[in-house]
Amino acid sequence: MDAFKLLTRSTKLKSLTGQSALTTSSRIPSSGEAKNPQLFRYAEDPGFLRDGNDSKKRKRGDDQSNLIEDDVLNLDFFSSPKGPSSASAPNPIASKSQRRSHGEGADDQDGSDQNESVDESHVRSLLKAHKIKVMDLRDHEAIQSVKTEKLGAKRKRRKKEEPIPVLSKKQQKAARMLFPHPLTSFQQLRKKYHISRRLLENIVEQGITIPTEVQMGSLPLLLEHYSSTGNSQSPVTPEPDLLVVAPTGSGKTLAFLIPIINKAIRHHHENPKRREILTVIVVPTKELAGQIVNEGRKLVSGTGVKITSMRKGMRLDCSDDDTNQIGKEAPLSDSVSGSDVDDEDDRADEGGNNKMHSANNSRSRNTVTKSDVLVTTPLSLINSLSNNQTKDIVPMPSVQSLVLDEADVLLDPLFREQTFGIWNACTHPKLRTSLWSATMGSNVEELAKSKIRERQQSLSISEKTPLIRVVVGLKDSAVPNVTHKLIYAATEQGKLLGLRQLLHPTAMITPLETRLRPPFLIFTKTIARATALHSELLYDIPAEAGGSSRIAVLHSDLPETHRSEIMKGFRKGEIWVIITTDLLARGVDFRGINGVVNYDIPTSSATYVHRVGRTGRAGREGGIAVTFYTQEEVPYLKSIRNLIETSQELGRK
Repeated sequence: MDAFKLLTRSTKLKSLTGQSALTTSSRIPSSGEAKNPQLFRYAEDPGFLRDGNDSKKRKRGDDQSNLIEDDVLNLDFFSSPKGPSSASAPNPIASKSQRRSHGEGADDQDGSDQNESVDESHVRSLLKAHKIKVMDLRDHEAIQSVKTEKLGAKRKRRKKEEPIPVLSKKQQKAARMLFPHPLTSFQQLRKKYHISRRLLENIVEQGITIPTEVQMGSLPLLLEHYSSTGNSQSPVTPEPDLLVVAPTGSGKTLAFLIPIINKAIRHHHENPKRREILTVIVVPTKELAGQIVNEGRKLVSGTGVKITSMRKGMRLDCSDDDTNQIGKEAPLSDSVSGSDVDDEDDRADEGGNNKMHSANNSRSRNTVTKSDVLVTTPLSLINSLSNNQTKDIVPMPSVQSLVLDEADVLLDPLFREQTFGIWNACTHPKLRTSLWSATMGSNVEELAKSKIRERQQSLSISEKTPLIRVVVGLKDSAVPNVTHKLIYAATEQGKLLGLRQLLHPTAMITPLETRLRPPFLIFTKTIARATALHSELLYDIPAEAGGSSRIAVLHSDLPETHRSEIMKGFRKGEIWVIITTDLLARGVDFRGINGVVNYDIPTSSATYVHRVGRTGRAGREGGIAVTFYTQEEVPYLKSIRNLIETSQELGRK
């Protein structure tokens, strides 16, 4: 059923013919998955790498230089080398340990140095092409002390004799830049980082073949401590704390799920009779928690790892016996409902919905499930650890990984106290924390640094782990593959008229104008406005197209089961349009959404980034973001327009 055709019946639209029409219909998110999920796909063009600065600064002999240029011209980062020379030519992106394992110049010092230099050059070119920036956020003095410890005794004495140079801010920033080997193929997860074979099979079964930029940059950092030069799989480098800023729909969920699942599998092999919560993933909404659990269960199939969503009424047994950290939950059918509830919903449920959940709660207390990964909202876990905030928070000594998804919201004043309470409850000395979001200001970075430092001091932890930041593209920018359209509506009546024109076009549309095809989301700033707009548009869809059943309103005042039904209907295609608040603005993955309508303009650029990020996900082209604004909303327009210009400029580079 063509929704757009049904909505435009008896309307004479200026049609596109020939190849233009074919291209338009195939370049929308609902037409199917993108062949390449990367945002900066033109980076695969070898000519782009050849023009990089690193390739111009190589100092080699003429023959070696020509060989390097030929390698750059023939680079294929996502498939095995082809051609008669591929067997003898070294992989320019392979690590030093990989080259040694193939017997390539293990005893030849000069050849090894040359290969290592070429390798670093190609790594830098690849990171630059995919707009991946990696930086050590520790102070310059701390970085220098770590480098000094790695020097030999003789060089260390020589360093002490030399005066320490005073670096400018620009030089210190350059000194903190890192250039890790990016993940160019998911097969490297097994060959280089020794992840579980079953986990890799589950990744392949999901049709995931090409790593996105955030996966290219973050997975090597999170798995590098298990890479080795020999057959030993013991950690060789410390696992860092991580702060990741990447555009919406770029694959951040998979990037943090793979390492924690692999860590749980290793824990099972080392401690076969012990089950405990190893990872806590904190998210701002329960709908996002359910979505992460659903994705995680696809990856843990057949691995023995259990991932669970925190539910009201679940209890955590934090005793120090073999059943340490047992999550007590409802049966599996009720554990993930896909509901979209934030802190506001939790507080509401504590009032009017207690009766509805009482039966489930009594049943959940009689059902015990051992879980390795717990996905939760801040208030749900705090209530469980503190008996609904009537006692002190019980520590969770077994948790080794803490993931803060949408970290800028979790460290916002609304959630900060609850998030810090969970952070403090994780008392394991080797706890590693990772923060993920599409928008993360410098204040969030400073909060994370200070919290990590404070925790190390309070627990008397002597080991200082690095805090590394990975940025894909530009910080706080929208995805470059979405078309943005700002429409001046003058008044509230003008907004409604413009929205009806998008929903049911009745006039000639020129090729320069945008045709917004269902399904799409409509965002308002309050629950009252969302409800009123739904009442206005309820009968705008023709009966032969499904009528009022095709449009729904979704907000936190609705019962949990009703919200779940709406989400399921939208994913199945039974509902075409959802009118909602910022409840669905973050983390929710609707890969087939063709567009987003900001009926009320966002009051911040970060909110705009997350709203429009519901379309154009996983590299899908053709997503449209339409924003209506009135004279009173003009003050909010400047920051949004600057953000749009920045993202468009990023897409053209």
